[in-house]
Amino acid sequence: MHHQVESQDEVFGFMGEAATHGHAVQRIDTHAAAVFLAGERAYKIKRAVRFPFLDYGTLDKRKQACEAELEVNRPFAGALYRRVVAITREADGRLALDGAGTPAEWAVEMRRFDVEATLDRLAERREIDLALADALGRAVAAAHAGLPEVAAEPWLAMLARTLDQNDAELAEWPDLFAPARVTELGRASRTALARLVPLLRARGARGLIRRGHGDLHLGNIVLIEGTPVAFDAIEFDPLIAAGDLLYDLAFLLMDLVERGLGTAANVVLNRYLVETRRAEDLDALAALPLFLSLRAAIRAKVTAARLETAAEDARAGIARSARGYFDLACDLIAPAAPRLVAVGGLSGTGKSALAAALAPEIVPAPGAVVLRSDVERKALFGLAETERLPAEAYRSEVGARLYATLTEKARRVLAAGHSAIVDAVFARPEERAAIAAVSPAFHGLFLTADLATRVARVGGRAGDASDADAAVARRQESYDLGALDWTRVDAGGSPEETRARAMAALGLTASN
Repeated sequence: MHHQVESQDEVFGFMGEAATHGHAVQRIDTHAAAVFLAGERAYKIKRAVRFPFLDYGTLDKRKQACEAELEVNRPFAGALYRRVVAITREADGRLALDGAGTPAEWAVEMRRFDVEATLDRLAERREIDLALADALGRAVAAAHAGLPEVAAEPWLAMLARTLDQNDAELAEWPDLFAPARVTELGRASRTALARLVPLLRARGARGLIRRGHGDLHLGNIVLIEGTPVAFDAIEFDPLIAAGDLLYDLAFLLMDLVERGLGTAANVVLNRYLVETRRAEDLDALAALPLFLSLRAAIRAKVTAARLETAAEDARAGIARSARGYFDLACDLIAPAAPRLVAVGGLSGTGKSALAAALAPEIVPAPGAVVLRSDVERKALFGLAETERLPAEAYRSEVGARLYATLTEKARRVLAAGHSAIVDAVFARPEERAAIAAVSPAFHGLFLTADLATRVARVGGRAGDASDADAAVARRQESYDLGALDWTRVDAGGSPEETRARAMAALGLTASN
């Protein structure tokens, strides 16, 4: 429960007047803030409220919260957050924005953005395409790189408390959430956390538990000049905002999955892993089911709480949404067994396109990790994906090292309980044998296409990680592949036809 500590009607009235800004004003209210949109600016004022999890009950606390908001959002949205500004009481008793008098209230001044460009609105319009999903993965990875580290133990203790709170708060809605399922979700979540504590402590020791965004859902990300920008990071409690970096990312992944945008979620995850180049994140995939489930369970109870004040005609939709999040939380905490798929074939057969198309369809959520030889080879030499490698990077000893890296990374992903797709030529029998030995749940696909098709495809590439050209494609025609016991897939037609054949070979039914 919460209560209003003092009236802010005078300040809100003043900030809502066009004369204050020289522009028409639009007001947006949330449970903890009032936002005034005027011209190219937005002013966010903390409400004088106290919740169990935050206290804005005094002017000084609201000022501190504004300053904290500015600080915590800079890594994510430095261009949006401008300054903390006072609403002052002048000598004549009138209020002024950034005047010379005594501060009567404080606001965060922001650059205004188009509310229709937030990603939840884009998701409703089905406008989150694969390019935007890729940009999302890049943006989160870049923001995470500069975040301050925090201690693991207080955060782990808070996770345990959160599970207890979820049990109690979900149980308050027995008509929405079946009590037996609430109990089972809590039991499975605590079992998972107990198993993961050593891994998460080790992540903390490596500096991978940090003060993150804390509320990284689609409604808190906006598209500005084609770039996704996360805003409204949690400022009122450093511990709630803190966590393993994959826990921060998990909110975004869960939100995409819940909206039926599983392909976008898979692209975000894979781009994030490629950008950070942290092999230890592959081990941390073991925590992803708990992280995703916990994010969904929190959304379930927060959504249910809206029923207390909802209008009658909105209640059915809110209840349906809350149940959806709860069902998702229950599904995510019990992930399906992982599998390993290898996609081989000569250059130009469409391996990478197929691997990317298959990955979202391979459980558990949000789909398989793609390990691409072209990307891994560039990483071995410290180059970006689209930088061209020197000829010596393609010597046989480098190839042996590359395939050993791919095999080891696949092993780590599978050991973490997650699925992987390995995309490489796999021309040598020993390369195929090594990857097949990683898991009994293995399926190898080998794509085939005639030389003319392959030459045409490699010639049409631009901005891609592959360095293969027509000469490489022709040279590969003479390869002796040896005995090939993988499923051959005709890749001479369209990408959609190749995908359909591969899906059938793997026994998959398209979900996206």
